[in-house]
Amino acid sequence: MLISLLCASVAVFSQMEELAPCNVVWNSQSRNSAESMPCGGGDIGLNVWVENGDLLFYIARSGTFDENNAMLKLGRVRLKLSPNPLAGKTFRQELSLSDGSVKIAGGDGAHKAEIILWVDVFSPVIHVDIQSTRKVKLEAVYENWRFEDHPVQKLEGFGNAYKWQVPEGLVTKQDEIGFEGSSVLFCHRNTGETVFDVTVRQQQLDSVKDQLSDPLKNLTFGGKMQGDNLVPDGVTTGKYLSTPFKGWKLKSRAPAKKHSLDIYLHTGQSADKAAWHSGLDQFISSVQKKSGTARAQTVNWWADFWKRSFIFIDPESGKTDSAAWQVGRNYQLFRYMLACNAAGAYPTKFNGGLFTYDPELTDSTRAFSPDYRNWGGGTFTAQNQRLVYFPLLKSGDFDVMKPQLDFYARLLTNAECRSRVYWGHAGACFTEQIEHFGLPNCTEYGWKRPAGYDPGLMYNAWLEYQWDTALEFCWMALQRYEYQAEDIAAYIPLIESCLVFFDEHYQYLASRRGRKKLDEAGHLVLYPGSACETYKMAYNATSTIAALKTVTEALIALPEQYLDKEKREKWQAFLQRIPPINFGESEGHKTLAPAKLWERVNNTEAPQLYPVYPWGIYGIGKPGLEVAVNTYLYDPDVNRFRDHISWKQYNIFAARLGLTEEAKKWTLLKLQDSGRRFPAFWGPGFDWAPDHNWGGSGMIGLQEMLLQTNGDAIYLFPAWPKEWNVHFKLCAPRNTRVEAELKNGKVEILRVEPESRRKDIEVLIN
Repeated sequence: MLISLLCASVAVFSQMEELAPCNVVWNSQSRNSAESMPCGGGDIGLNVWVENGDLLFYIARSGTFDENNAMLKLGRVRLKLSPNPLAGKTFRQELSLSDGSVKIAGGDGAHKAEIILWVDVFSPVIHVDIQSTRKVKLEAVYENWRFEDHPVQKLEGFGNAYKWQVPEGLVTKQDEIGFEGSSVLFCHRNTGETVFDVTVRQQQLDSVKDQLSDPLKNLTFGGKMQGDNLVPDGVTTGKYLSTPFKGWKLKSRAPAKKHSLDIYLHTGQSADKAAWHSGLDQFISSVQKKSGTARAQTVNWWADFWKRSFIFIDPESGKTDSAAWQVGRNYQLFRYMLACNAAGAYPTKFNGGLFTYDPELTDSTRAFSPDYRNWGGGTFTAQNQRLVYFPLLKSGDFDVMKPQLDFYARLLTNAECRSRVYWGHAGACFTEQIEHFGLPNCTEYGWKRPAGYDPGLMYNAWLEYQWDTALEFCWMALQRYEYQAEDIAAYIPLIESCLVFFDEHYQYLASRRGRKKLDEAGHLVLYPGSACETYKMAYNATSTIAALKTVTEALIALPEQYLDKEKREKWQAFLQRIPPINFGESEGHKTLAPAKLWERVNNTEAPQLYPVYPWGIYGIGKPGLEVAVNTYLYDPDVNRFRDHISWKQYNIFAARLGLTEEAKKWTLLKLQDSGRRFPAFWGPGFDWAPDHNWGGSGMIGLQEMLLQTNGDAIYLFPAWPKEWNVHFKLCAPRNTRVEAELKNGKVEILRVEPESRRKDIEVLIN
């Protein structure tokens, strides 16, 4: 027992030693917010930077959606010290991954100061702690650009639900900001008609409006900024880049060697502002009672987080400028960014997450406020979101997955209402571009629709008939059970309802075309359909077939507590109605086809390879691997669309197929330094910066190079270049964790939990 504990302690110490070089350290100040550093925890994200001797940070929090469904920042904070050690000769800013904080130090001669920014993982509170060798004055300014109603410009609409169809007179409504005692109180409260009301009316759902969940009505979010030694000091004005702002200043009563600033955040659908305000005060009171333990609890949370899993490439070389080492470092950085929303009310958004910054620094034509991000705030594009969350299975971050799974479970009633109202049948109809209240994005749905057009359909060339991405989140929930054996009873209604939709809707469509609901083989006729956004008006899309087959089989395989005999028989019968996967031929080789037939190609995805990933029907150790490899190598569209940017997933396909050199090539491109000051701020790609589906797909591909499974078998290094030394710990199904090392061509399996799974491991290094 003592030996086991000693080995475990050595392993943890070694892992933390390997993590420390992944910290990002800057020895000079930043030019602007694009050169900011992420910091966060719980459901809060900060962009932190020092510019011209001022410490600044943006505040973002999950679920801050305004009337137009833009995701609003909660403001910007500017800190000034006098005399100012940050204007001295020395400067250092470090992201400390081990405890989730940003540490800033500066000085000139004997005058030195250190500032630590950290977010309480367990309560939505931001802390700034300042220590100086000399007494200094602190000025803390809460800056906000929503000090008055702001007319939304045409391109600016891409940051909310209206996108390119901005209604005349649309405004971003002002916040309420002012001093309260020795604090700055700030909030945004949704009032009047919201985009939820507009969308319900547009999509002919007024008859069931009272049955629909409305997360925007009376939503109020904001907080209070205060410090023990701070008092109000008036209001200032200014302009940062292209955006005017007002600032509410707090100043220290007297110079001191220590200062602290706390920002308490509160969100709720309160009946009135007074109720929200009361809730904020009660929250502050409860947090302050346990403030003595908050830092230690947060540090412990981050320590436990880093123990779960890791990937360190070439950790002993010290060559931090090598491309391979940077791939491993950037994997850790992006995983950190995802963990900052572990407790979010909503999923981490694919188009910037919690860490967007002034948009003109990403696209000079978007000189808008810091609230802007391309492709909407409360709009969640499913194909992009899945890539943000799938890597959390192998990293073992099951708690971080919860906001994404709960997102769909929470919207089930709204999705089922759509099916009942439009077509009179059961099942949940989730569209690809979905608002956080479960209905299609209003502009993507189409404002100018032909008379008599089916109100359940999106009048959109890219998105029509694309309903199957919801099945990927069903698969995510089923995989969560497979990996962790965690109770997923809360997600079973979602999974079943999504399958019911495809069964009932495609029989409904067939009955409207003719007498028979099934084809001559007794299969569903999945027409019209869509293979991602690419192969449109598809007949029996392969990606849909693979999804239905995989989800149904996994559902049936669940233990008795989830399905009674009657339901199991029902899903067995449904499984028989799913049509077979389609095949074609390219350059004389048998390949997977994207569908049986299709009318046009609209985008540049490769859904013919979705049976490889995410659905895992083809892969190492499985029948038909050669057909899948042929598809990767010879399909003309697969070759034409091949790339690494944003949501492209060729790195994942190559790894799943055991194509080591291809996997290496695309992973190096995926996870190389971003070209921005912070290495993991990729993008904008097809979406926005920092591009989170870029980072997520990079994580998945790297994991798949190291560990894959097939039934009970665990394959290590199935697509790993032998010349890359690596130390990793990843998760596998059946509550399994594997820690292994490849060093100078030699593999050592360091730890397997449970030990009984060691016999299932096969090493496949080439």
